[in-house]
Amino acid sequence: MPIIEIAHLGKAFRTPTRQPGFVGGLRTLFTRDYTVTHAVNDVTFAVEAGELLSYIGPNGAGKSTTFKMLTGVLMPTSGSITVNGLVPTQQRRHLVRHIGVVFGQRSQLWWDLPLADSLRILQAMYGVSDEAYQARLRLFNDILDLDAFLTTPASSLPKPMPSGARPCCWPPTIWPTLSGSRGACC
Repeated sequence: MPIIEIAHLGKAFRTPTRQPGFVGGLRTLFTRDYTVTHAVNDVTFAVEAGELLSYIGPNGAGKSTTFKMLTGVLMPTSGSITVNGLVPTQQRRHLVRHIGVVFGQRSQLWWDLPLADSLRILQAMYGVSDEAYQARLRLFNDILDLDAFLTTPASSLPKPMPSGARPCCWPPTIWPTLSGSRGACC
């Protein structure tokens, strides 16, 4: 059984179109025209446990929107999603105990602290045992070669930041990462 299943997923955003000028603004209060932007359109895929997936595309292609729907942050306009057998928008609280998502931003780290200190704070915040923390840190160090960055403050980390830093603190069974225009899931 796939760990992630997406079928005919779509997300459209409706934004009101405001008419120019004072009279146009008043008219907008009573009659609204909308512009519809399709951020995700008919996406279908499945990921088996242990399988790697790269989700790539140019800026504005819907990568972040798809991940937000996968985590239950956004509700799809159409289609269906299951993650670990759960529907993210209906069972979000249960789902978030088993996933971790990183949007390659350094803002997740404390700006003046070395990466290792930030990771220890996150470990404590999420209640991750020392054993689990060390195992994840070794895993991500093997994948991302984090040793060179552990003593470096976030303000001095190279751009883009090593995008796997945060999940080593989480207890997820699924670790999607999204940084810029690349993503992976395992």
